[in-house]
Amino acid sequence: MKNKKKASSFLRALKKEAPLTPGYIALTAWSILTILIIGWMFCASLSTTPEIFSGKVGTFSSGLHFENYAKAWSSQNVSKIFINSLGYTLVSCTALIFVCAPAAYALSRFKFFACKFIQSGLVSAMAVPVAMIILPLFCVIAQLGLVDNGIKNRLVLIYLYIGINVPYTTIFLMAFFSNLSGEYEDAAAIDGCSQSKTFWKIMFPLAQPGIITVTIFNFNKIWNEYFLSLIFANSDSMRPVAVGLFSMINSMKYTGDWSGLFAAVAIVTLPTLVLYILLSERIIAGVTAGGVKG
Repeated sequence: MKNKKKASSFLRALKKEAPLTPGYIALTAWSILTILIIGWMFCASLSTTPEIFSGKVGTFSSGLHFENYAKAWSSQNVSKIFINSLGYTLVSCTALIFVCAPAAYALSRFKFFACKFIQSGLVSAMAVPVAMIILPLFCVIAQLGLVDNGIKNRLVLIYLYIGINVPYTTIFLMAFFSNLSGEYEDAAAIDGCSQSKTFWKIMFPLAQPGIITVTIFNFNKIWNEYFLSLIFANSDSMRPVAVGLFSMINSMKYTGDWSGLFAAVAIVTLPTLVLYILLSERIIAGVTAGGVKG
């Protein structure tokens, strides 16, 4: 009897999941392809250039060449572009949270004049590609005298990263704050908390899953950003990883050090890869919590 119940429940679950089978197949194929590409990249970074061109990546017939990483870090300026990108990304992501979290909370909780207009403006701004505004941006920055080869360009890049990601970050956090129960605020008001104290002491910590999720998305976007940094980081000492890797690829026609190039790619890929591996559950929790009304 128990076996029949188990069999019937298994069949019901199978019928329920049957419509999702094509999606499972597509996700499985995509996961396998991604793992193979990343695995091949790391294997190539530990091989020699002759092994790469002879198709012997992964055999390690000449051993594991960890010196490729040391060579890429020191001689190919990976350390410089890595530190540049890390600085740009950490500062921009931190500033985005402290700018967008209060704004998202206010827009989702309070009804005031122009509230709907601001929300519509943020949504509209998300649809504007960077390529459409890059020329007026450059003209404004040049007129302000901020086109320089020093600290000014670093600040300009950070300001641009923050400004361009404000709409997405605010809209994402608005959806998250709107799903938090208002009973927390009522209890805080009874205890005599001001609105600002209620936000920083109660609502901001409760929004931690959404904040972590949107920070990871922003980290990945800013870390891999290419177009803005190509135009405004007009010095080798200020270039982030995307532009730096492009320069390395161009230099390969003269040096031919492909194993060093793959080691450099592996180094700059590690931060986002580690973030997704360690915080994958928090990413899923943050996305689902922002999409389901609580």
